[in-house]
Amino acid sequence: MKNIIRALRAERGWSQQDLADKLDVSRQSVNAIETGRYDPSLPLAFAIARLFGRSLEELFDDGPSVAEAAE
Repeated sequence: MKNIIRALRAERGWSQQDLADKLDVSRQSVNAIETGRYDPSLPLAFAIARLFGRSLEELFDDGPSVAEAAE
C-alpha cells in the first residue's frame, strides 16, 4: 500500500528509529511500512495517523477508488 509516512517523518527530522520508538515498533517495521512491503494493523495505522495529525486516507492509498476504476 502506498503511503506518505517517509515524507512526513523526514519533514520532522525523525529517523526511522525515532518513529519506531514513538510507535513502539521495530525500525524494521517502520522501513517495511514506508516501502509498502507491510501494511500496518488497524490499531497501528490509527496510531500513525494520530502521531502525524492526519487521517488514514491522507496517509495511505490502496489504489483507485471504485468510482475512479469505473471511469
